[in-house]
Amino acid sequence: MCEWRCNALVKDNNKYNPDTLDLNTDEEAARYWFPCFQDMIKKFARQAENSQKSHDDTATERAQQFRETYLRKLEEYRCQTKENAENNKTLGIRELLELIDKHLRLYGFPDPWLEQKKTENTAALELFAERIGEIDAIADSRQRWTELVKGVLAGNMFDWGAQAVTNIILNDKTFGLHAALERIQKRPWLMDDLDKWLERLHNGGAIHKCAAVFVDNCGVDVVLGILPFARELLKRGTRVILCANNEPSLNDVTISELSTILDSCSCHCPTIKEARSSKLLTIQGTGQKGPCLDMRTLPQDLCNALNETDLLVIEGMGRALHTNLYASFNCDTLKLAVVKNKWLAQRLGGDTFSVICRYEPLLPLS
Repeated sequence: MCEWRCNALVKDNNKYNPDTLDLNTDEEAARYWFPCFQDMIKKFARQAENSQKSHDDTATERAQQFRETYLRKLEEYRCQTKENAENNKTLGIRELLELIDKHLRLYGFPDPWLEQKKTENTAALELFAERIGEIDAIADSRQRWTELVKGVLAGNMFDWGAQAVTNIILNDKTFGLHAALERIQKRPWLMDDLDKWLERLHNGGAIHKCAAVFVDNCGVDVVLGILPFARELLKRGTRVILCANNEPSLNDVTISELSTILDSCSCHCPTIKEARSSKLLTIQGTGQKGPCLDMRTLPQDLCNALNETDLLVIEGMGRALHTNLYASFNCDTLKLAVVKNKWLAQRLGGDTFSVICRYEPLLPLS
């Protein structure tokens, strides 16, 4: 567990709360999210069963036990909202998602999306050289960075935890990065600080020394979205730390999977190969227990690595929307996500596939 004195990125340690919603105090949110998780757990149980039933006769029974146990725990949370609110306890989406991963492991399903991730990584890696070629062909720097940001956002569409996206992927086997670019919200976005970000890159002073990028999903997301973005930072002279979960959660990329991906990309990209060799591009485990991000639980090694970070990039609904959307950090911060839940999008004033692009510069001390 990271002690607060080690985490230089949080603006105010005493006020930091990663959770965007509190189901203990927000009755409207509770009315939506508890039934949502009741329904969602059916998909997780089905995925868990399918991942093992071909070689394990106990998979069906264990998946059912997982589902029933989670539903009982969820009902406990629901019945205790008033009491917990009175005791100033927060219940965010983060905790309910972490609970799913905890119980999947408890019932012997450590990585239900493993084969899906392998398939998507292989397919995306075959397109990596083509994607960076597209990026490099854009001569104008502002246009190139605009395409890179859009690429991260489009890549974030590939999330098996979002039912709206799952329906698209299952019904359209040709759905890829360029199709996703057409599907996400057109500018102006729901939260649109792209111009501020471009201004910082081109007229905002010194080049960032070190960027910490908290990544999200396997496949198109990390390979065709995040890595071209990170590569452009490296070309500017910025050191990059890619931060990924140590343990599996949904189709999120793990640190071991990310290492394998970088090995493959190094064969096609001298910039990445040289950056890895010189340690200008490194990877770190976040120590998180689910698809969200709680800066209070970062491991010591990562805390030490973040000491010189002056750019924080947080990607995805779990890390930049369910958590940290309103959190303030002690460095320039870029939060990027596509809102793949209709209720949450409407709560924020948008619709499904609305875009979050929040750039929050570090303001000088007054």
